[in-house]
This record gives sequence, C-alpha cells and structure tokens, in this order.
Amino acid sequence: MIACKNDAITADLSASESQETASRQNTRITAGKPPVVTSYLTGNSADVTTTTQGGLLLMGGSTDVDAAIAWFLQRSGGGDVVVIRATGADGYNTYMYNMVPVNSVETLIIDSREKAALPSVEQKIRNAEALFIAGGDQWDYVNYWKDTPVENAINYLLTTKNVTVGGTSAGCAILGGTYFSASKGTVTSAQALANPYNRYMTLGQNDFVAAPNMQNVITDSHYTQRDRQGRHITFLAKMMKDFGNTTAKGIGVDEETAVCIDQNGIGKVYGLNNAYFLQNNTLGAETCVSGSPLNWLRSNQAVKAYKIAGSATGNGSFNAATWALSGGVSYFYYVNNGVLVQN
Repeated sequence: MIACKNDAITADLSASESQETASRQNTRITAGKPPVVTSYLTGNSADVTTTTQGGLLLMGGSTDVDAAIAWFLQRSGGGDVVVIRATGADGYNTYMYNMVPVNSVETLIIDSREKAALPSVEQKIRNAEALFIAGGDQWDYVNYWKDTPVENAINYLLTTKNVTVGGTSAGCAILGGTYFSASKGTVTSAQALANPYNRYMTLGQNDFVAAPNMQNVITDSHYTQRDRQGRHITFLAKMMKDFGNTTAKGIGVDEETAVCIDQNGIGKVYGLNNAYFLQNNTLGAETCVSGSPLNWLRSNQAVKAYKIAGSATGNGSFNAATWALSGGVSYFYYVNNGVLVQN
C-alpha cells in the first residue's frame, strides 16, 4: 500500500498547503503486512482525467532538457504526472510542477518486487496522464519491475491509454524493445568489441516495456560522453545473432539531449548535443562469437548512422515507423577485428 506519514509540521499546515506537498515514508516490511511504498506528492491529491497525447521521451542523462520536459508535460493535458524510480527522492516534483500547469506530480520509489506487486502502485501508474522513469540503475528496474503489475501498468499507458512515457539515463535504457539489462554490471565499448559474449553483455528482447515502434530498437544514453558507440553497435550485432533480428536498430542519445516522439511516431531532437539513429546491415557481422573480437565489415558499411543535432525548439525529423530521417548527417560504422571505425 501507499501510506502517508504526516510529520508534526505537516499537521499545522492549512488544507491548501497540505495539498501542495505531501511526503510518504517507507516502513520496514513485517510479517503479515504489505510493504509500504515511499511516495512524494506535489499538487492536488484528487485524481483527474484529462485528454492526453501518446508519445515517447528518450533523454540521454545529466542535466534535463527543459524544452523536452515541457513537451512531455503538455501532453498530459494538465493531468497527473507520475515519476517512478528505485532510488532517490522527489527531485522532479517541484521542477515539473512549476514548469507546466498539471494537477499533480507524484514520485513513487518502487525498490522491490513486493512493492511492484501492490495494487495501489499499479493503480497510481494506470491513473497517470504522463509517466516518467528517472535515472538510476536499469538492472534495478528490470529486476524489480519486469513481469509485475508495474510492467503491465506501463504498457497499458503506452498501448491503451495513449499516454506519453519518458525516461532519462537508465529510464531511457529500458524503453527499447531490446534492452541492455546490466544484470552483471555495466559494459564498456572496449569490452563489448573485444568479446561480444563477455559476461556483462546481457540483453533482453521484447519481454518488458512495449513502446510503439520500438520492438526492434535498442536505446543507449550518455552516448558520446561515455564513448558508448562501440557497445551500441555490438548490441546490434548480438540482436541479429542471438534473436534473429534482421531489422535491428538503435537510438543513442547524448547527455543534455532528448528525442521526443509523438503519437504518430514522428520525432525531433531537443537539447545541447546530438542523437544518433543506427540501422544494421541485414547481413550481420562476419564474426560475432564468444572469446573473439567483433568483426563486422560488410564493405565498410556494416551500420548506417544518422546524427541529428538538438535545439531548443526541436530539430530534424525521425519517423520511428519507417526510419525516415532528415535534418542531420549520415555516415557508416564498421568494426575491424574489435576496432570501431567511422566511414
């Protein structure tokens, strides 16, 4: 259940002030009692129903992109915004509540499968007019939320209720149909290229979040800042080899940058840096085996890449359904004996 702990100072607030900010605290799970979820509410606690617009927000981490967050909030129609995470606190509440008029912003800390199974948590998410998945560790999200009512509620928003769902950093990482689970920890590009089957290369495929047009896509964040191009391309090679996915694609998002995709699958890039759209060569890698470096040449055109620079008002155009792109620059990547080369 989601229970409210009222501190002494809260009890002295006026009704309107109490409505403005309410904090809820965890308690220890005791035998016979359901776990209590930490939540933080800013705004009106009464649920409202508004006209929403579906979509997807992929943000690359670090400083949030104000224009992209405003786009995300506006699509709620002034409704209830829910933020979910496994660690942290209410850092998004005031920021979002003060940016665009909404009924409320509520953060839920869902840090166990027991909490993810609570009907009250599922209902909070289902009632949302916009859902944001904060940064953190994506393995927490996979470990705690996959195959639970939280997963069902997220997919209900995406596929039935027509609600925009967004995520940053780890929250962005789980929004592709294929995802890097990080169940053994993170992996660097050097590790991935040197051995595509090293113990850290853990991928899931179409068994978690079901965002429209993302079934054959794997996302990555903190992209050039953490030199993730090599591992992202290795993910594509493994998607083809392990899952038989001949149409494997990738979206990489730099820090302080976001890709905003509307209900029609049309996206623009916001922010200070770039987003990268990758499409594999349908022939796959020449060598993608355990214990050997990746070799993916295909006439030096193994992966087609397209880079779109962000802007304050949204730049370029990306069609998630057809992968038609404009407003950027195209080039190719290939991998020669574990070395990534841009062509």
